[in-house]
Amino acid sequence: MAPSLPTSILLLLAVAFTVAAATSTSPPAPEDGIRVVSAEKRIDLTGPIVKVYLTLKVHNQATGSDASHVLIAFTPVEAQHLAIVKATRAEGKRKKKVYMPLPVEPVDLAANAPDGARLYSVSLSAPLRPSETTTMEVFYVLTHTLEPFPAEITQSESQLVYYRDSAVLLSPYHVLEQVTYVKMPSNRVESFTRVDPTARSGPEVKYGTYKDQLPYAYSPILVHHENNHPFAVVAELVRKVEISHWGNVQVTEQYKLKHGGARHKGVFSRLEYQSRQSISGASSFKNLLARLPPRVHSVYYRDEIGNISSSNLRSDSHKSELEFEPRYPLFGGWHCTFTIGYGMPLQDFLFESEDGRRFANLTFGCPLLNTVVDDLTIKIVLPEGSKSPQAVVPFLTEQHLETSYSYLDVVGRTTVVLKKKNVVGEHNVPFQVYYEFNPVFMLAEPLMLISAALLFFVACIAYLHMDLSIGKSQAS
Repeated sequence: MAPSLPTSILLLLAVAFTVAAATSTSPPAPEDGIRVVSAEKRIDLTGPIVKVYLTLKVHNQATGSDASHVLIAFTPVEAQHLAIVKATRAEGKRKKKVYMPLPVEPVDLAANAPDGARLYSVSLSAPLRPSETTTMEVFYVLTHTLEPFPAEITQSESQLVYYRDSAVLLSPYHVLEQVTYVKMPSNRVESFTRVDPTARSGPEVKYGTYKDQLPYAYSPILVHHENNHPFAVVAELVRKVEISHWGNVQVTEQYKLKHGGARHKGVFSRLEYQSRQSISGASSFKNLLARLPPRVHSVYYRDEIGNISSSNLRSDSHKSELEFEPRYPLFGGWHCTFTIGYGMPLQDFLFESEDGRRFANLTFGCPLLNTVVDDLTIKIVLPEGSKSPQAVVPFLTEQHLETSYSYLDVVGRTTVVLKKKNVVGEHNVPFQVYYEFNPVFMLAEPLMLISAALLFFVACIAYLHMDLSIGKSQAS
């Protein structure tokens, strides 16, 4: 008979197995001792994109340990529509107070919080020691969260939308005091959920002040209000940037634009739209504004039919603005496609790094204002002969390399492809593409042209000196 283990060893093994199982399935525990002393949440619904501003006063209790990060929570729906999250920390006092940016990263999905909440970790620049308090500013953007209701409207009706959120802050920490403000674009508010204390002042609704909220507390609210801002959604944007060391950067942008608001029903009347523009088609849009880099040239705007002349360009050494109109106004559910192209001087965007590599300093995102890009693709076509390309983008993107061919190319041009979904205006930040380039490759195309010209002249000379006539041979 095999010897049996002592009872105490069996108990220790059982406890260890239970703790390991609980650790592998439970979410990451927040820092011990962290409490949110006060929280202020401001929800901006004045445009087609929802912007939320959080001010958190965080305290580390005397019994806690040093805290290196602070967790923020989102519902599964918010996490699905979350475009960008930024955080800053207040340092200094009064007039010398500055806000330092903090890195924000999602927590492993395998360790989700209760009720499916998604956690993001804000790394502090300096650990928060016991008995210390700090103030954080969190900003995030939500897209496609305004739900049109009714889903279909006529040309003369206003656009009403639903917005769903929580009156209290969803947080993994104990919140001692908090208040939530919801700001809408107009005074027309059809209805809103009341969670006492609730007060309304014009286009703004205040929820709170609420005290002593437990971790992951949630109180759903629904706001039904008017929002006639055009819901401009770029379903797909493909931007191609061709870099030439001969002095020019050529940019081509192909847009698939749609109106993402309440769908239009009934017959469209051009006469009513022109005569009653303040009432008819209030949520439609007939013009767009694109902010292009400074000193652009050779700008064109066209669609599948041809060039569109209804555009106006204002350009100087600081900025360029292109205001243009589609061929027809866009109502809810309507689509259009068009192309914008322009050139830029090379010396404004191409530089040389300290290690000898060259890099192009470009701008990410979409130049159209107040738009959401569902699928963005940026292709940076480097000069032929470029090696070891490296793209440095300040946020997560999908990257890969491909080869493009153009006129007089032999081995093709290395192309850096960047892809990102759910892009908003806050993504319009500079990024760099580094690569190695031997200047000898600049002589390839001129030598090919010179060689072709010489071969042509040699062929012409040979042709002129050749006798191709048929004649009788002389008798010997």
